[in-house]
Amino acid sequence: MSDKDLIEEAPKKKKGGMKKILLIVIGLLVVIGGGVGGALYAMNAGMLGGHAGAAVAEGPRLVPKAEQKRVGSGGGEGHEASTGHKPPTGVGGDKYASNYYAMDKEFTSNLQDSVHFVQIGIAVSTPYDDTVVENIKTNEIAVRSAILMALGDTTEEQVFTSNGKQMLQRRIAKAINDTLKEKEGFGGVGNVYFTTFVVQ
Repeated sequence: MSDKDLIEEAPKKKKGGMKKILLIVIGLLVVIGGGVGGALYAMNAGMLGGHAGAAVAEGPRLVPKAEQKRVGSGGGEGHEASTGHKPPTGVGGDKYASNYYAMDKEFTSNLQDSVHFVQIGIAVSTPYDDTVVENIKTNEIAVRSAILMALGDTTEEQVFTSNGKQMLQRRIAKAINDTLKEKEGFGGVGNVYFTTFVVQ
């Protein structure tokens, strides 16, 4: 072989080697990129890392009875915290805790086809965390309007019987849940309780 043949052969070997290195680098970038993309997807879906709690925090969460907030003699502290003992538990009862919220202002409305009016104070309960209560506070004007509409459809006969009052409780709960579903995508109110009830 002459020197000329050796010079021509050397660049050919370098070209083939560069192609292999370039293909290996591109292959590694594809594999690494796919792994990173898959990991990011899994984290956002709540399958990996600390984002698992974020999936739960997106909406209201049912609160087990064991996590129920208890009012004790220790300035709002729970019974367990103030005495060091868990409160006694009986057989039965609800599986989930009741989270209560008393609405600040009373509601006054004329009764349907009557000269009388009704004035009520209400509290709501939910088995869900504070998200439902916060949703009520955020949408208070719409919720109050829905309650007043339900009160306006109440007859005089209904406010003087226990069955009528229970029907009114269910109608008010439905009105609140319908409003919250429209505004927040989730209702969550289980019961409505009367804190005051006056007919004049």
